[in-house]
Amino acid sequence: MRSDRSQSAPIGLKIAAAAGLLFLHLPLLLIFVYAFTTEERSYQWPPPGLTLKWFAATWNRPDVWQALTLSVQVAAISTAIALVLGTLCAAAVSGTKFFGRESISLLVILPIALPGIITGIALRSAFNLAEIPFSFWTIVLGHATFCVVVVYNNAVARFRRTSGSLIEASMDLGADGFQTFRHVILPNIGTALLAGGMLAFALSFDEVIVTTFTAGQQQTLPIWMLEELVRPRQRPVTNVVAMVVVIVTFVPILAAFYLTRDGDQIAGAGK
Repeated sequence: MRSDRSQSAPIGLKIAAAAGLLFLHLPLLLIFVYAFTTEERSYQWPPPGLTLKWFAATWNRPDVWQALTLSVQVAAISTAIALVLGTLCAAAVSGTKFFGRESISLLVILPIALPGIITGIALRSAFNLAEIPFSFWTIVLGHATFCVVVVYNNAVARFRRTSGSLIEASMDLGADGFQTFRHVILPNIGTALLAGGMLAFALSFDEVIVTTFTAGQQQTLPIWMLEELVRPRQRPVTNVVAMVVVIVTFVPILAAFYLTRDGDQIAGAGK
């Protein structure tokens, strides 16, 4: 007789899992520790002492605030563009059948599959050819190329789980396109869009490679961190900023996970 109780994993598998988690997350924990160290120029283990003064120093650095503001603005606008374009692409690909549909789907997800340096070089060449000066908007366009993919992947999966009969029933009952979208489609894909938007924001916020090729003289927070590591003034300040980046990117990713883990429990799923 089959038991419903889950079997305990072998001790070797538990050890391997623990080792893998340590390998992935121990460097992050070290960054958190070094954000409190009293040593300004070098890394020592164990730290010679702990202090909170670097948090005040970070708060009073205007260059940190400028870089942080730029990163948040770029991520927010890139996410907004991705939500519109990604949703429209997902609706077209999942809701209709036409020649070349799979090819178009492949082209949509291609930017995130390519190495970032290829995307960055391609964008830089295109901007130079069009004589577009590097600015805030070139960073936004560069980030939107891969943010669209994240939203598209989430939205198309949810569209395919949503029963087409719900949309047909709404139209039969006299609803126009906007009403059908508002009352039928959006409630079914809302959490997928929210999760996709959060992931897109997190990816844009900590993007480095594409930003390097499209930013010109502007510094987003990750670019600022790279330059600070090359020419450090107060190295623990960089660690404090790194803590902020980890938290800012971790929270939306965690929220996206919880929003989509029960994605099959939606109206029309499985029909």
